[in-house]
Formats: sequence, structure tokens, C-alpha cells
Amino acid sequence: MRTPFTVRLLQSMPRTGWIALAIFAAITWIGVPVAHLVLPESSPLHLSAYTVSLLGKILCYMVVAVAMDLIWGYAGILSLGHGLFFALGGYAFGMYLMRQIGRDGSYGADIPDFMVFLDWKEIPWYWAGSDSFIWAIFLAMALPGVVAFIFGYFAFRSRIKGVYFSIITQALTYAAMLLFFRNETGFGGNNGFTDFKRILGYSITSPEMRVTLFALSAALLIACLILGRYLVGSRFGRVLAAIRDAESRVMFIGYNPLHYKLFIWTLSAVLCGLAGALYVPQIGIINPSEMSPANSIEIAVWVAVGGRGTLIGAVLGAGIVNLAKSYFTVTAPEYWPFFLGFLFIAVTLYLPDGVVGLWRKLRSRKGPDSAAAVPAALPVTQKPGAVTDTKLIPETGAKGATT
Repeated sequence: MRTPFTVRLLQSMPRTGWIALAIFAAITWIGVPVAHLVLPESSPLHLSAYTVSLLGKILCYMVVAVAMDLIWGYAGILSLGHGLFFALGGYAFGMYLMRQIGRDGSYGADIPDFMVFLDWKEIPWYWAGSDSFIWAIFLAMALPGVVAFIFGYFAFRSRIKGVYFSIITQALTYAAMLLFFRNETGFGGNNGFTDFKRILGYSITSPEMRVTLFALSAALLIACLILGRYLVGSRFGRVLAAIRDAESRVMFIGYNPLHYKLFIWTLSAVLCGLAGALYVPQIGIINPSEMSPANSIEIAVWVAVGGRGTLIGAVLGAGIVNLAKSYFTVTAPEYWPFFLGFLFIAVTLYLPDGVVGLWRKLRSRKGPDSAAAVPAALPVTQKPGAVTDTKLIPETGAKGATT
């Protein structure tokens, strides 16, 4: 009898994981709103508007890091163009925000101010439906998803992988950045979209809306962690791990890697698009600089610092790097690029498994020898046609001890 989906979803994560998510949800959905809306500014626990916006921005970055970890840590696909999908989601929702300005803009026109400045007479045809909130959310998911699907289909079908795939994704986001910099494309040129006023009729700068956007960002992160944990713990996730470690063997036993890689690649792009849609109203601006190759490389740094192949590692890496970035860009902005480069080199040389890997090593030193805790011989059962990640199964010698 097939196990119901809800049961499999609950079993995909240990009890400690669900407890941690519950605590995180309580802090973000109850603690932060109370600290910002209820507690007076004189209270040491009060959170300012800047702090709430900063934390909301970092939550969006954490979603992007989880999306990157799904394709890099579990499928072995290193993308240096995920900033494109993040920015496309931001632009899709930014179009809605620009339409919501109405006649409150500097020129008092029915079209966005940048179009008036560039002497546009009417809104382009591809802006049709941009005044609808539902359409904006759909477009924030569909646009990155379609671009990722088309690009991924031809790339994976041609068996482009490794460093070649990374370079192509970097070229893709750079080409898109140059395209969006042009004024005639109808996306604001180098200034992008800004001066937002409202969402669904509510002021975008009101404390209630700010807290709502923060809570939605936290909810998206929780949903991504649950979905990611379910996928990597399922049969689909085991096939992905096998493709990452030995794609030719997976093809030899009858699996088509194209379908698996294309699905996780497209899903990752959709998650980035949603993160971008929540990022824009909290920051108040979106421009082509979000598509710069440096931003996409920084996303990979987040995952590497936290520990790729561990969803919680991606979250920690994004939080650590961006909190450090916020500190350095205020105290010593000229030294931030050097610190980021040093951090990436140090992690590559001394912490190949990231912060999570370091934590595991420290815990193993405190506990009993992990090798002694493994039984001498563990029978491995494999169903016909199933794929097993051989790197996750310890080899046994003649006496049963692990080698």
C-alpha cells in the first residue's frame, strides 16, 4: 500500500528539524512583528524599519541559496547565472509596482515616469496585465521558469556540464544585463524601477506592509526547506545524487538524466523568481546590476561557505556572508571585496564542507569514534532498477571494518 503524501512529507525530516522550523516560524511570524509594531522605540528589543527590511532581504537571499544548493549540492550543476532568475522575478513584480504608482509619479501621467522621460506615448504590449497582482506573481514564477527550461533543455540535451555549463550561464546573465541596460527595452535602463508607492492599495512603506513582506519571505524560506528536504530524501533525490556522482552509470542502467536535471534546474529558477518578487518591494529598487555576473558568483560563495549538499548550510552561508557584507559596507566598504575573496579561498582550502562540515567534525571529536559506531557488516538491499549513491555506502574490507 502506497504511503500517503502527507505521511511521506512528515517522515522526510527528523523531529528536530520540524521543531527548529517551528521555532523559526514563531520568531519570524510573531517575535519580529511584535518587536517592530508593539514594542516602543525606547525598548532594547525594538526592531527598526531598517533592521526588518535588512532581515527580509537576507531571507530572500537564503531562498536563492537553497535554490542554488538544490542544483549544485545535490545535482552537481554549478550555475553562475542564478542572479538572472532572481532579477527576472524582481522585474516581473516591479512592473506591477510601477503600475500601482498611477498618477502619483513625478509627471502625474498614466504611464511610469521613466517612459514619460524617454518620450514613450503608451505602455508597451509586453506590459499588458502588469496592473494585476495575480498576473505579477504568476509572471515572477513563469518568466524565470520558461527561460530556465528553454536554456536547460538545449544545454542538458547537448550534455554540456562542468565548467563549460558554468561559463555559459555566466555569459547568459551578462547578456541579459546588457539588454536590460538599454533604454529602448522598456525596463527603465540603468535606473531600473524605483519610487514604489503601494501594493494592493496599501502603502509599501507602512510598518504593517513591511512586516507582512518579511513574514512572507520567512514563509517562502520555510516552504523551500520543506520541499527541498522532501525532494532530496525521495527516490528523485537519490537519482539526482547518482547523476552528480556518476552520470554515465545512471544512463547505463536506463535512466535519462535530462528529465531529472531539467526539472530541478527549472524548479530552482522558479524559487529564485519568487525570492526576487519579495526582494524588490522590501528594498525599493530593481535595476540591471542585479544581473551582474559578480552577484551570481556571490550566490555560489554563500552555498560554499555554509556547506553545499546541506540545505541548512545554504541558509547559514547566505546569512553569514550577507550579515558580514552589511557590516563591512558600512564600516569599511573598500575592504569588502577583499574579505569576500579571502573568505572563499579560506573555505575552499580549509573548510571544503563549509560551516556545517566544521560543526560535524567538532561534534564527532566530542563523541565516540564514528567508525566504531558502525556495525561490522550492514546488508545493503537494492531493488531492481534503483539507483544507489555508492559514495554514501561505506566499503568493507575482508574483516568487515570500513576502509
